[in-house]
Amino acid sequence: DDDEGLVRWGRRTLLMGVLNVTPDSFSDGGRFDSAAAATAHALELEAAGADIIDVGAVSTRPGAVAVSPEEELRRAAPVVQALHASPLRAPISVDTSCAAVAAELAALGARVVNDVSGGAMDREMLPTVARLGLPAVLMHMRGDPATMASLARYDDVVADVRGEL
Repeated sequence: DDDEGLVRWGRRTLLMGVLNVTPDSFSDGGRFDSAAAATAHALELEAAGADIIDVGAVSTRPGAVAVSPEEELRRAAPVVQALHASPLRAPISVDTSCAAVAAELAALGARVVNDVSGGAMDREMLPTVARLGLPAVLMHMRGDPATMASLARYDDVVADVRGEL
């Protein structure tokens, strides 16, 4: 990693520690929804080998209900601020599909944007990430969390995903 906290890609495979700050997380049941609990967990993830800490404030589990950008920021902003001010050395990633949220959280210290929709849910996401000069993790999803499970039918999963990205 360089002095700016950006990720240097290509040296080796990097491990992303997932830090869910949602009340309905499928993996942790909302245990890290305070800035203090989230920071403690992020430091544990880093000590265990995580190279990047990915903060997610919207559940993307199948069937999840969407939340507003304001609610996403209410959940994520204090955590990103606390992580940025903490001894954490790993770059902070934000798991969001909303360009405005990505920009706000980048201003607070996020250095990577992880968009599960690959830019499809907000047409401003890719131009925003480019303008910010941040690395982006672009994932594939058909539909949205409420509908994606019913749309996950592929003839050739690798070819279909490649074509859709």
